[in-house]
Amino acid sequence: MNVTFIRHGHGEHLLDYPNQLNCLHPGLTELGKSQVIALRKQVNFSPEDTILVSPTKRTIETACLLAPTSNLMFSPLVGPRMFPQNPEFVPFVCDQIYSKEELSHQYTDIKMIELGLDCWEESINQMDACRFKILAEQLLEWCRQQSGNTFVISHDGTITNYRMLLGEQGLSKSDFLGEAGQYTMRNV
Repeated sequence: MNVTFIRHGHGEHLLDYPNQLNCLHPGLTELGKSQVIALRKQVNFSPEDTILVSPTKRTIETACLLAPTSNLMFSPLVGPRMFPQNPEFVPFVCDQIYSKEELSHQYTDIKMIELGLDCWEESINQMDACRFKILAEQLLEWCRQQSGNTFVISHDGTITNYRMLLGEQGLSKSDFLGEAGQYTMRNV
């Protein structure tokens, strides 16, 4: 299975950085939308691909501009996660995910991945590394059982945490994808 990580486009919370980081549910800016539209020319989805989307407004908007909603699936296991991880850091309000109830009312045509885990109430943003590894590996195993490739539309910190989990070493913030960036790991 190949995994392609896609970072959301420029978000509203970055317009007056860092003063807007406590803005709840920021969406994409016009620049962010144009970045994602440009990315469409580089990304090809097939009907059997799995597209996991972080349950935040900016990642959902990114996903809806990129892919058919019939392929999209929400998972809190690809929601915002700090990098480097430090349990003493307080998460920003902009990184709060939508609840299952909010998602089911706003996005009726997008599925939610449950995997028998109650991880909607427990944010991966401050989850200890051991628990995150267990849950993330379960999600990746589920992805391997699907027929196509996996795409993850998420956030810099989350993507970097997954890349490390999948075997990359020595990553730092300089390895972040940037706005509407993509990165593919093959045969994971």
